[in-house]
Amino acid sequence: MSSSPSSHSASLSTPQALWRLAPFVKPVVWRFAGGAASALAAAIIALMIPIVLEQILRGPIESGEISLIVLGAVAVLALGLGEAVMVWLRRWFILKPSTEVEYQMRTQLYSRLQALPVAFHDRWQSGQLLSRMMQDIGLIRRWLAFGLILLVVNILTILIGSVLLFRWHWLLGVIFLITGIPMWIRGYLFEKRYGVLTRRSQDQTGDLATSVEESVHGIRVLKAFGRGKHALTRFSGQAETLRETEMSKARSVGALWFFLDLMPQIAFGVSLMSGIWLISQGSIDAAQLFAFFAMATVLRWPIESIGFLFSFMLDARTATDRVFDIFSETNSITDPENPVQIGEPRGELVFENTHFRYQDAGSAERDLLDGIDLVLRPGETMALVGLTGSGKTTLTTLPARLYDVTGGRVLLDGVDVRDLSLVELRRHIAMAFEDATLFSASVRENVLLGRAELDIHSAEGERVLREALGVAQAGFVDELPEGVETVIGEEGLSLSGGQRQRLALARAVAAAPKVLVLDDPLSALDVDTEALVEEALRHVLAETTALIVAHRPSTVALADRVALLERGRITAVGTHSELLRSSSHYRHVISSLEAEEAVRTGAIPVIDLQTDTQNDTRTDTRTEEEEVQA
Repeated sequence: MSSSPSSHSASLSTPQALWRLAPFVKPVVWRFAGGAASALAAAIIALMIPIVLEQILRGPIESGEISLIVLGAVAVLALGLGEAVMVWLRRWFILKPSTEVEYQMRTQLYSRLQALPVAFHDRWQSGQLLSRMMQDIGLIRRWLAFGLILLVVNILTILIGSVLLFRWHWLLGVIFLITGIPMWIRGYLFEKRYGVLTRRSQDQTGDLATSVEESVHGIRVLKAFGRGKHALTRFSGQAETLRETEMSKARSVGALWFFLDLMPQIAFGVSLMSGIWLISQGSIDAAQLFAFFAMATVLRWPIESIGFLFSFMLDARTATDRVFDIFSETNSITDPENPVQIGEPRGELVFENTHFRYQDAGSAERDLLDGIDLVLRPGETMALVGLTGSGKTTLTTLPARLYDVTGGRVLLDGVDVRDLSLVELRRHIAMAFEDATLFSASVRENVLLGRAELDIHSAEGERVLREALGVAQAGFVDELPEGVETVIGEEGLSLSGGQRQRLALARAVAAAPKVLVLDDPLSALDVDTEALVEEALRHVLAETTALIVAHRPSTVALADRVALLERGRITAVGTHSELLRSSSHYRHVISSLEAEEAVRTGAIPVIDLQTDTQNDTRTDTRTEEEEVQA
């Protein structure tokens, strides 16, 4: 996917972009206000100290009265302690609310990711999503707790302190203000370059996270093919690119810091010469000049911090843009305004002139599914067969609305699936995929994932669990270290492919759907286990409508009828025997499945498969040509 900012985010100014955080901050805004007030109070107390020092120099020190000097020292100490208390209060006010904002943003972003359609996840890299979820939201929290408050307070401190500088002499105040103008100009120019660099850096961090995740998940493949060094080279290149971007950021910040540090030094030097001249003219005295420089020293940290806080703000703005790139994504698969209730479902599934194409498909390309008409009667098992690329897997994603049709309808008991709430629809339709995905949880939690209303540790939960495991022939779970309570690890990679598929099938069966969609869920099973699972499935499917993508002749044998999918269209529907007699393309597909099955079981070598398939193709072509001529 493109990691460039959305056009809407790019068109916003920095304050407008950051204002989007307001709904998250609003519930705890009073705590942030308390933190800001405490920080401002600390700054004002610090600004009072030079004024008190001026009075001490003019009074107690000139008079030499020890008691007054001690009293002045106590006053300065009290101001210092007051400043420290205000700094502590600032931290106390903002610590908890900043973490609450982080929690709310993270949970809402996760909820948004769960709600967005599969098409969104097809486009986005997982590492990009992970970096937004963890790194960007964490950066926003730190900016709200530290950067925002200090930026506002330090700017106010500079403004108040600059006004106070005029208290001693207008010329000294003017000098200080004039030397500050270039800093604001430099800061404006800095925003333009640094904003681009920080977006690039955070996107590259997401790409790097994606590479790490892919390497960890694909470690078996990398090791099996001896491609560890290749992966390291690719990763090193990405890491070097990120390092160069970070160096560019550091150079930009360093140049700004140099400028922000240089200008106060120039201001101090010019002010010192001017102050000495003013003393010689009798316009001010030494106590006033001392107080002026004490005030300028207090203002030095706020001035120098502006560069860091400004870059921090731009980092937070970029992080906000990246997070809201997800929040602003349009969710095309949502609940209807007035959902229809089916009541007691019968399980009739109908594809009515169904069309589908992916969003990135060119306008000149034909639809992947190009007018599907298919009726599955209640309780019927329908096998779906076709050559690779005919659209079988895509068709199975439409009933549960993993994708929405781009034309036509899919009906469940006569109701368009788009008129049902997603919760109800997915309660009636369950799926099992060829690529079985399990979660880092116990066997029990994985299998009973689709039964949210069920107490999985109850007697009923145990009964459903055991029935589902029995259908899937997944008795191996009792041999695991903790039985069904064993945590099977991330994506179930500690299990074999066949074991993962059996647990995924058990999960679909345990959901007790009225319609069961199976995308070749038995491909990793051995012949004997497959036979046992198919026998058990016959009983389950007796009262369940099932659409099964068949990649094996044995799977076709489970079906009451077979639908032949060819170039995005259903070209024939009937029993296995009927289609063998009437469809040459079906015979070709079945012969291909039989040849692949023979190779899988070792009945014939691969070279024979290639020869037989080519012969079947030529025979099939001749037959079709003869039928056309006839």
